[in-house]
Amino acid sequence: MTIETTTAGVLALIAIMALVTLVTRFGGVFAMSFVRISPRIESFINTMASSVLIAIVVPMAFSGDAGAVAALSVTAVTMLALRKPLPAIAAGIAAAGLVRYLF
Repeated sequence: MTIETTTAGVLALIAIMALVTLVTRFGGVFAMSFVRISPRIESFINTMASSVLIAIVVPMAFSGDAGAVAALSVTAVTMLALRKPLPAIAAGIAAAGLVRYLF
């Protein structure tokens, strides 16, 4: 199946992607409505969130440019020091921008 890259084709693709996203999000909530949330399942859900974040960040740390490494380092140090995510994210963005601007 192919969809032409006309305006109608692009809009159809966007609508299909939006529908798939909604079905997966609502489907997950619907499926979890039948599951009793025990401490073990709650631990699994919390661990999965961290593992997804790590799966995104670690490859960038090893194959990213100097700006990415600076952002990750500054974000980690700021988070450990302040224990607040928003200042850590802001510091990481500023570090990436500064390194990329200077180098």
